[in-house]
Amino acid sequence: MTHHRSTADETREDAGETRGNTTGAREDREETREEPWEDAAQTRGDGGEAQEKGTRVPDPRILSRPVVLLLVASLGALGGFYLLAPVVPLYAATSGAGGVGAGLATGTMMLGTVLTEFAAPGLLRAYGYRTVMALGLFLLGAPALLLPASASMPPVLGICLARGAGLGLVVVAGAALMAELVPADRRGEGLGLYGVAVGIPSIACLPLGLWLSEHIGHGPVFVAGAASALLGLAAVPGLPSLRARAEKHGGSQGETRNGTRGGSRSETHDGIGSGPRSGSRSGTRGGILGVLRDGGVARPAIVFAMVTPAAGVLLTFLPLAAPEGSYDLVALALLTQSCVTPLARWAAGRYGDRHGSARLLVPAVLAAALGTAGLFWVDVPLAMIVGMGLFGAGFGMAQNATLALMFERAPESAFGQVSAAWNLAYDAGLGAGAVGFGLLAGAVGYPVGFAVTAAVLFTALAPALYDRAGLRTR
Repeated sequence: MTHHRSTADETREDAGETRGNTTGAREDREETREEPWEDAAQTRGDGGEAQEKGTRVPDPRILSRPVVLLLVASLGALGGFYLLAPVVPLYAATSGAGGVGAGLATGTMMLGTVLTEFAAPGLLRAYGYRTVMALGLFLLGAPALLLPASASMPPVLGICLARGAGLGLVVVAGAALMAELVPADRRGEGLGLYGVAVGIPSIACLPLGLWLSEHIGHGPVFVAGAASALLGLAAVPGLPSLRARAEKHGGSQGETRNGTRGGSRSETHDGIGSGPRSGSRSGTRGGILGVLRDGGVARPAIVFAMVTPAAGVLLTFLPLAAPEGSYDLVALALLTQSCVTPLARWAAGRYGDRHGSARLLVPAVLAAALGTAGLFWVDVPLAMIVGMGLFGAGFGMAQNATLALMFERAPESAFGQVSAAWNLAYDAGLGAGAVGFGLLAGAVGYPVGFAVTAAVLFTALAPALYDRAGLRTR
């Protein structure tokens, strides 16, 4: 009997040790999740009592209060952007500037976005997410109120430049803050949720803006777009005031702030070992170009930069390429793409967390290229709708897969740079695609222009396949 009691006691002691280890692991995870709140308290410069409040553990679910407020602010910003995205180029084109004016309107806005995105990581470190988001929302909304005053190209392009700067601040701050706030092992799903939230305005506002401009005129649409962005300011005071982290010298870039290595799905499923997490020093010291020196980060960025010009082409020129009097059909095609893209982005996030996002690069490029090729028959309603839906699926997968891979392969201290680099690829591609297609279509026509755009998309298979091949050999 004594022997049996001793064995039982030992079993209970082992179970207690196991529970203790589990509790310790749980405490470690909670301590890691507390860190954004610690940064927020330190940034505010509060005293000990305030810092104690700042270190509360946020909701372990993805939809914590700061995340919800971030999504609300982003909804307002992207609502203002997408409501005017097809309307301002049309406004410029119908005012006498033609297709070149339409392309310049989109291209100028993207130029403002790209230039601001270079500065955004430094602004995030200096002033914090809350201030940068507020400034971005203001710049995206307020200048749109001036659009009804004049349809001549110089003021329109100046307004587009200012609004582009606001968009650049919002998208860089939003993606980087989302990556900070969600648990690392659910980052792909969190980014997918963010993609769904910011995709909702494209679903509603892209076709709505086009429809409203036809039925009630451009002026009310401009006011509505401005109001959407400015109303997003109401959510900003509730955002964390933490600043983007600067690199801490003396330790490996691959270490997180609690001294452990941050795992990623790329490392677990694909064997990647060449990113900054494995010891590379590329990071905050080199700015955006510094983080892109690492091949593991650069390859998905290159893939995305080659896909996004098609989005700029379709967003700007589909209303102009469609047969006259088919605005309702164009609105349906844009609605199809807008619905499919965020759903594909969310599904790609869930898949990527479980199986690795790198496996989605090739299917994403193929779907986007085939959908764009289908628009060669832009005067056929079914071809237009199916083509836009297929492009939306590929574009959504590409958005999530590339962004998740870049975050996974970079240190947390470079999240601001990663977000800026990804958004630069997005916005530079939108602008370059719109301007380049405007010049091309004038010479060869819209159907051939769409075919050329699809051919360019197919070339993005090269870096996607190279990335996949590199992972298999590791």
